[in-house]
Amino acid sequence: MIRSMTGCGVATTEAAGTQFAVEVRSVNGRHFKANLRMPDELLALEADLEMAVAKRISRGSVTMTVRFSATGSRSAVRLNVQTLHAYLRQLEEGLGKEAVARVDPGALLTLPGVIAGDGVDPLVETARKVLPVLLEDACSRLLEMRAREGEVLASELKAHGLKISAALERIAVRAPSVVEQYRDRLRVRVQSLLNEVGATIQDGDLVREVALFAERSDIAEEVSRLQGHMVQYQELLDPSRVEPVGRTLDFLSQEMLREANTIASKSSDSETTRAVVEMKTAIDRIKEQSQNAE
Repeated sequence: MIRSMTGCGVATTEAAGTQFAVEVRSVNGRHFKANLRMPDELLALEADLEMAVAKRISRGSVTMTVRFSATGSRSAVRLNVQTLHAYLRQLEEGLGKEAVARVDPGALLTLPGVIAGDGVDPLVETARKVLPVLLEDACSRLLEMRAREGEVLASELKAHGLKISAALERIAVRAPSVVEQYRDRLRVRVQSLLNEVGATIQDGDLVREVALFAERSDIAEEVSRLQGHMVQYQELLDPSRVEPVGRTLDFLSQEMLREANTIASKSSDSETTRAVVEMKTAIDRIKEQSQNAE
């Protein structure tokens, strides 16, 4: 199955008074590359989440964003009265009660340990249980989207393949007649020149020249290799194929283009050249579209 490299998946849930959200986006990329955007409180989970993404996605530039926000009682903070009293006793001993009375209460709340939240560790432990599940769900939705776009991509790739096969068939059928036409044109041209001096063409000379032309313009090997490439191309487009095919398609399109260029360089026939142009146009489209195939 061909999958596009472009997609997006989002999953959310609430646990222990905290709302968690995971978003996974992917775009074209020659290899797999992960970019994680996470709050500082959850950076301890970064490596595990990156490994989990790599198991689900094999190619593309992937951006995973993790967010959390406190809900309900989870957002409330509590005052650590014992710590505050300890600060006040130290201030009284050093400055006196009158000086302490003039201290800004807001400044006291900024002292370390006066405001006690739920702590980072419980948040991390909750996230450690929740985020892998959310990530799995988000990746599944992303892959579903990539599969849907891949169906459209596969349809276009199949159409380009049919164009190449049709043009290649015309070239293969026409190849034998190209030598015959060259022989006939050569005979007429040379005989016309010899008539001016009252001479006739020798069959041995004509056969030798035609043989040299046939050797220079022989494209049987290139046609055969290109036909083999098209068989492999159809195999790559098989919907039952599980493994990613993007890189293989990219390489195969380069090999197809190489054979088409060789055929063009050997051909002096206008019909063959026109068919090669059609093939090269379709191959270029395949090469472009393979960049978006996983």
